[in-house]
Amino acid sequence: MGKRNRAGFCFVLPSLVGVFVFYIIPFGDVIRRSFMQAVGNGFAGLDNYRQVFSNQAFCLAAGNTLCFVAVCLPLLLVLSLGVAVLLLEQVKGKNILKSTYLIPLAIPAASVVLLWNIVFDQYGMLNGIISFFHIRGKDWMNSGAAFGVLVFSYIWKNLGYDVVLWIAGLHGIPESIYEAARVDGAGALKCFFYITLPNIRPVAFTVVILSFLNSFKVFREAYLVAGNYPQEQIYLLQHVFNNWFSELSVDKMAAGSVLLCIVLVVFVLLLQRSWDKED
Repeated sequence: MGKRNRAGFCFVLPSLVGVFVFYIIPFGDVIRRSFMQAVGNGFAGLDNYRQVFSNQAFCLAAGNTLCFVAVCLPLLLVLSLGVAVLLLEQVKGKNILKSTYLIPLAIPAASVVLLWNIVFDQYGMLNGIISFFHIRGKDWMNSGAAFGVLVFSYIWKNLGYDVVLWIAGLHGIPESIYEAARVDGAGALKCFFYITLPNIRPVAFTVVILSFLNSFKVFREAYLVAGNYPQEQIYLLQHVFNNWFSELSVDKMAAGSVLLCIVLVVFVLLLQRSWDKED
């Protein structure tokens, strides 16, 4: 190893030690605990994983989380890309969009919860508005509409973040390509589908991964509004792990964490593979 390489390794070493001590070793212990009994050091084998798969709360939360991600991700990606394209075009209301799309990022989770209570409570603003049209209101957070409220909150909170990422990718496309296409008679739609979309694919991979990870942060608002046991349709995996933590069910929590990490890794690998195939 040369002198220059040794110097670089010395700069990186503190970060490597931190990752090893605070991430790799603890996660290794989680894997070990997933095969051990909750009390004592007895070896449980795969019993913890069987308990997790047979747990009704876990199955409900896993299905709700999968449904939530399947609905939210496409909506967020399409809406954020549309807003990003509009911001780069000469359209009416462009300046208003520029002034407002980042506001949700600056609002703390506690303030979002207060906003939820004001708007979606049984005696809140939304029910007050629809009552003028002689429509009977409901307790939105304790009915089937709670899932829609959660989806809306996630998109509203993360739209501006994704817009910034899309704009960064759109700025990387040379304007000369669009000019050449317009000279050849290509319209706005053809430019979008044949120039914009193919050229933002590298950025799209990053946006998808970050949006997927951010979908797990929506738990904060749901927990602060409805507590440990919210309406059935918004009972997510984060609620399960939080309840297991409160009950000190270390065995099930460890097994569930390992399973969740495996799912995340498989998702990223499959997404990367599909991206590489299309390239």
